[in-house]
Amino acid sequence: MLKIQENQDPIETVPGGKLRVGAWCVDTALSEMTREGATVRLEPRTLRLLMCLTARPGSTVSADELLASVWPGVVVTPDSVYQAIASLRRLLGDDPKQPCYIITVPRQGYRMVAEVAPWSMPAPQAALPSPPAKRSRRAWLLAGAGALAGAAFWLTGTRTGVALPAAPTLRSVAVLPFADLTDGMGHETFADGMTEELIDRFSRLPGLKVPGPTSSFYYKGKQKAPAEIARELGVSYILDGSVRKSGGTLRVAARLIKADSGFIVWSGSYDKPVADLLMVQDDIADAVVKALAAAMEKGAAPNRAPRPENRAGQS
Repeated sequence: MLKIQENQDPIETVPGGKLRVGAWCVDTALSEMTREGATVRLEPRTLRLLMCLTARPGSTVSADELLASVWPGVVVTPDSVYQAIASLRRLLGDDPKQPCYIITVPRQGYRMVAEVAPWSMPAPQAALPSPPAKRSRRAWLLAGAGALAGAAFWLTGTRTGVALPAAPTLRSVAVLPFADLTDGMGHETFADGMTEELIDRFSRLPGLKVPGPTSSFYYKGKQKAPAEIARELGVSYILDGSVRKSGGTLRVAARLIKADSGFIVWSGSYDKPVADLLMVQDDIADAVVKALAAAMEKGAAPNRAPRPENRAGQS
């Protein structure tokens, strides 16, 4: 377990600049982490957030402590911590319902529960399986017969179409990560949160199939055609969008693409004041889900996209 002194920069305390966090190797010098050949880039604040949690593994770190360490000298709300934690969980591939890395301690803060150690230390090794027992002649004959039967079934099924994958259901949509197009790209956590909120809302609609956040965020930053992504995820529609900011106003734009034709069947944009980011996400998600549910039901775009409801005097 790593220990740091009070007021020390947690990034500077990592031996050799590399740290083992669960199955990940975190390289603080390169601002990235790798696992099984996959590399994930970490934004400076995301890296600092991760280091704050790994500096005290097994201990609860309050939101106030994270605000002071990750956003020093910047006036932000606890919503920023929530959004940043959600973004970090996605990068780690962590499930907030069954977390292996970060757990939320209600009204107290967050706790790193994954194994944390210098990268030079060997990773825990799983117990090696015992060597298989010798099979009798009869067992080998039965196994061979089973294999031949399986091969025959596969060949027959292939010729008759049984083994071919089914076409994606019409009521299926993948929500791709929204692009942060604000100056300085300072609202990435909001854009990621918007994506996750829409995935959650769509997954609640009866009969609608929606790939989970891990599948969707795999395509973040990747240049692929919507038809190719839809084919890989087995969906009929693709929803993508962007976030822009002008003064104190956020504009969220979204569009629904029919995968087989590449045509945009619906699009909409929503302007909201930057006051309560969670409320903004909630309002826009409500409006987008209503519009897209109608569009997919009719197979065409509605005449007019519903606007987000106003709350607390917002316009």
